[in-house]
Amino acid sequence: MGGIVHRKEKRMNLILWRHAEAEEGHDDLQRRLTEKGHAQAQAAARWLRGYLPEHAEVWASEALRSQETAAALGLPYRIVPALNPVNAVEKLPALLHSCRSRDCIVWVGHQPWIGQLCAYLLNRRWTEEPYWSVKKSGIWWFELHFDAECRPQAKLKAAVTPQMLPPGQGET
Repeated sequence: MGGIVHRKEKRMNLILWRHAEAEEGHDDLQRRLTEKGHAQAQAAARWLRGYLPEHAEVWASEALRSQETAAALGLPYRIVPALNPVNAVEKLPALLHSCRSRDCIVWVGHQPWIGQLCAYLLNRRWTEEPYWSVKKSGIWWFELHFDAECRPQAKLKAAVTPQMLPPGQGET
């Protein structure tokens, strides 16, 4: 009996983690986490470590606050300029497509692109409306696969705000 063989599509986990609270400053890439920001990052990292697959990759922008947030996981991380605060969000789906063979990738980044990318992934189009708000140290976890036109198809697996973490651990 010859039948249609359905091949299971490779699915990728994408975790978007907004950097924790940072100090004010004029040199945007040099802004560091505040004491509260370090606490937020540690709380979020504790939550993530409980669910992260073994071979998760962590990417951070060139901004110190992004790198300090990523460092809270205690895993090696890669600095990726495409995740910088001022970069065009419309270029990120192509970067996602280039990562499609990975099991799990954590992008530690910034508003507004994180909120814009969340909206794009769930709406399957860019919106004209203001970006979605992602709290500092907030986490949005997606499961992705790519359609025939190489567009990401997303399912939201989790959205965690600092307020959802145990009291005193990452409150904003």
